[in-house]
Amino acid sequence: MSTTDNKQEFDIKDFRRALGQFPTGVTIITTQDEKGEPIGVTASSFNSVSISPALVLWSVDKSAFSASIMENASHFAVNILSKSQIDMSNRFAGRGEDKFGGIDYSESPHGSPLFKGCSAQLECKTWNVYEGGDHLIIVGEVLDYRHDESQPPLVFACGSYAVSMQHPATTASNTTKVPGDGVLGDYMLYLLRVAYSNCSAQLYPELMAKHGIAPEEWRALTLLSDTGKAESAYLAKMIGQPTDVFNSTVERMQSKGYLDLLPEGQVQLTEQGGEMSAKLFEIAKSQEESLLSGLNEQQRNDLKASLKKVAGMGSEASAS
Repeated sequence: MSTTDNKQEFDIKDFRRALGQFPTGVTIITTQDEKGEPIGVTASSFNSVSISPALVLWSVDKSAFSASIMENASHFAVNILSKSQIDMSNRFAGRGEDKFGGIDYSESPHGSPLFKGCSAQLECKTWNVYEGGDHLIIVGEVLDYRHDESQPPLVFACGSYAVSMQHPATTASNTTKVPGDGVLGDYMLYLLRVAYSNCSAQLYPELMAKHGIAPEEWRALTLLSDTGKAESAYLAKMIGQPTDVFNSTVERMQSKGYLDLLPEGQVQLTEQGGEMSAKLFEIAKSQEESLLSGLNEQQRNDLKASLKKVAGMGSEASAS
């Protein structure tokens, strides 16, 4: 297919997955309507434009309820969400509900809602609005801002929520021996980060290479392997996907024959899905066996029990 043909037909869902390979932050853009009522919408289409003057942009779907309000608003605020604000992101991504009900917020001098606990906030004056296909591109001039480096930002990548962390390659090679003494060599978070990096480096690429399974599909199959079925809302939360993105994941897995969507809002593992889950788990356990080859059985059990306690799963650790 020619990449220069403007009339080419894209598979829209697959195109969105391609765009999802580019990680973004997550924001809630807020303003007030002509009646003074608060308006807010979740947006990951946010970016900086200029430092002098200080300009930023974001885009809103023309079909969105808030599109005309945002287009005509004189001012708006960009609430850059922290990693603890997934529920808020999901809430403002939805439609037809009282999004601000029960939420404590302040207002900018121009009435735009400002939420507590954000990673950063920008108060903007609308600088210009441009046509952008099925979206409106809204450029704002930043009038005031604040940021809190104690609140790590929420990230959205490959269809799932994530958190930012320093890449292991910028600190020490995975093959570098962790010092056996000193502060760093005895610091739990450092050890956990290096261990996680070593453990996860090969799993997802191998699942994709051998079976064409994406990380979110692996998580769904694993979660359902014990229970057989579960509520869609529960799975979306556990996988770390907004509801609309999770629905697309379910549709894709249905087309592969791995899942069925039940009328009561539950997702059920099919026989074919169970077989695939077992194959994937064999790969995961094989990698685990290799990683833990230097530990005896008692050490392995103690390690897992300790990790469960650290993760807040003490009752499960006691039973193991």
